[in-house]
Amino acid sequence: MKIKSRNVLRKSDEKALFNDITEAFGDASPYNNKKLEYVETDKWSMIFVDNEPHLFKIEGVIFPTVKGALEMKPERRLVKVDAGAVRFVVNGADIMGPGVVDADPSIKEGDFVIVIEETHGKALAIGKALVRGDEMAGRKGKVVKSIHYVGDEIWKL
Repeated sequence: MKIKSRNVLRKSDEKALFNDITEAFGDASPYNNKKLEYVETDKWSMIFVDNEPHLFKIEGVIFPTVKGALEMKPERRLVKVDAGAVRFVVNGADIMGPGVVDADPSIKEGDFVIVIEETHGKALAIGKALVRGDEMAGRKGKVVKSIHYVGDEIWKL
């Protein structure tokens, strides 16, 4: 992945970004007094926080990367997987229903979600819900399409 452009965000853009984060996830305070940059790559538009990719634009929506989710520790849009699913998720596999322990019931089909592991609650992947949150746990087949995960090209950027 190649970076095409990199620009520091204006204060007005920062304020709008904080409002979007607060509305979607409840708290933008981890990003106060940090260096925020808008970065265009050949695949994604991202927001770097202190030179790390913490947010990216996906289908017109700003959403945290795995590093961003680890920093923000959001409490919404979470899909929790058991220990047996972790090694598959961190290798980019889609999330299967039998591996899901719990999911935010407010998740709708098509929402972007953060996949976390059960034991420590650490983010493992970002994906797109294929079913509602209240239908995920124990369901047969794929329930989340993986978009970005620990160790992929965004993580290494």
